[in-house]
Amino acid sequence: MTRQCILLALGIAIATTQAADAAKALHDFFAAEWDYTMQRNPTWASQLGDRRWNDRWEDLTPAAIGAEHRHQQDALARLRKLDRKSLSSRDQLNYDLFEHRLTQSIEGHAFRWHFVPLNQRGGLQTEDELADSLRFETLKDFEDWLARLRALPRYAAQTTDLMREGIRARIVHAKVVMQRVPGQIEKQVVADAEKSPFYKPFASIPKALSADRERLQREARAVIAQQVVPAYRAFHTFFVKEYLPACFDGVGCWQMPEGAARYAFEAKKFTTTSLTPREIHELGLQEVARIRAEMLAIKDKVGFKGELPAFFQFLRTDAQFYYKTPQELLVGYHAMSRRIDPLLVKVFKTLPRMPYGIEAIPDKIAPDTTTAYYRQPAADGSRAGTYFVNLYRPETRPKWEMMALSLHEAVPGHHLQIALAQEQGELPKFRRYGGYTAFIEGWGLYSEHLGEELGLYADPHDKFGQLTYEMWRAVRLVVDTGIHSLKWERQRAIDFFKANAPKQENDITNEIDRYISWPGQALAYKVGELKLKELRARAAKELGPKFDVREFHDVVLRNGAVPLEILERFVSEWVKMRLNEPQTPNK
Repeated sequence: MTRQCILLALGIAIATTQAADAAKALHDFFAAEWDYTMQRNPTWASQLGDRRWNDRWEDLTPAAIGAEHRHQQDALARLRKLDRKSLSSRDQLNYDLFEHRLTQSIEGHAFRWHFVPLNQRGGLQTEDELADSLRFETLKDFEDWLARLRALPRYAAQTTDLMREGIRARIVHAKVVMQRVPGQIEKQVVADAEKSPFYKPFASIPKALSADRERLQREARAVIAQQVVPAYRAFHTFFVKEYLPACFDGVGCWQMPEGAARYAFEAKKFTTTSLTPREIHELGLQEVARIRAEMLAIKDKVGFKGELPAFFQFLRTDAQFYYKTPQELLVGYHAMSRRIDPLLVKVFKTLPRMPYGIEAIPDKIAPDTTTAYYRQPAADGSRAGTYFVNLYRPETRPKWEMMALSLHEAVPGHHLQIALAQEQGELPKFRRYGGYTAFIEGWGLYSEHLGEELGLYADPHDKFGQLTYEMWRAVRLVVDTGIHSLKWERQRAIDFFKANAPKQENDITNEIDRYISWPGQALAYKVGELKLKELRARAAKELGPKFDVREFHDVVLRNGAVPLEILERFVSEWVKMRLNEPQTPNK
């Protein structure tokens, strides 16, 4: 072997060793940071099936919040000391995504969103719902839940202190939205401990724990009566006497310190783009006009003689479009899933192994929340994905919206995408169980459109339902930016929504209040969907007969939820690879 060959072989060996060392260092870093994240977020850990911190709530003290911020700054410095150049292209992407995650969180800390730890859709007042995500099989499971109940007064006090800081800093919610919360707190203030939603796990203790049943139930009754209920009673007093009067009379985060910068940051975070609030507002107006024209065409197709507002009113009120009871409505949702599931193989190569179930949204929050939502599976496989549907006032839940809603929340929407991401074992945990709202919600909205390819909108009213849901997301671009950037009043946002979609007024009001209390999040859906449609159209045009929608969906989904610019890169690389493949000769 020549000296040159020896040096070359030595160089390759050194480079290989450096690459292996760099990859190990990176993944050791990811593993340590994931453990830190779980420890700092014990309820999320519990929901994922990580039971190590099942006996505690989040630490909301200023010291803990400050320590987490400093930890992230330190983690970013440690990450940047790793040898990125020696990593594979896959790990370079992992590096870049984690770096983005840290820098965004560090930037966001300055806006002090931690001063608003709850809203009308959830928080301290709904923490009992965590039990529905947990397993209660062993004695430790029940002891951990008791420990959480004993810790709840401290958690409530920390929440109160944080919200008092929010009052002083003028980082609070709008009064019109927060008026919903006292009634939710009151549902935790029960005279009979066994009527507390926190007691629910103790009502059905497994037979294997018979020897401990009486003691566990006795301790649960005691801690609920002596600690949990008084904590909620005190929190109710604080909320009504101190917090609610301090909330903004108007709506929009422009009222907070650095309001414009705050909202611009949220828009950037949720859309993963550099679009300004004004650009997003204009995009929304364009989409509203386009979808409205399609709605007019459907109205004419079904032979309705009135104007579009009259058609909206017909869809809102005609009895043929509604179930009479909550149970009938729930059965209807189950029927939707049975129609959809067998068709997925037409447009997907890879489906998740994890199943999903359909459940009712808990009664205590149903009047104040959205039409449906999805809860991801437990990471350890102990709990399937769950599609939660709102059965409150079934006379306001039209049949024509159910197909689009099911496609979005279950399959091929959130469940398919999220469960599939969790099953990508080669990805770091922060990618398998985290992600970006623009991708996740953009995929959900894109999935509604797939119903047309799957033949699920044969009834023109169902197609109108799909357009209604697309319009709903287009309206969001207009009203969210209107409220938080252009200083729209709440009623103006409600009126704009109502004028452009036939959704029920109760749903519209709940939606607008959601946007008021969660600035920027609602922008993600339409922005993400438009990018997915753009990428698909571009790929189909460039590949021509080589385009396969099943392969396209694999490319989109196999790397988990990523920023839109990264997704665009994946699709472009796939198109280039397919174009360079030799054409298979006809046989």
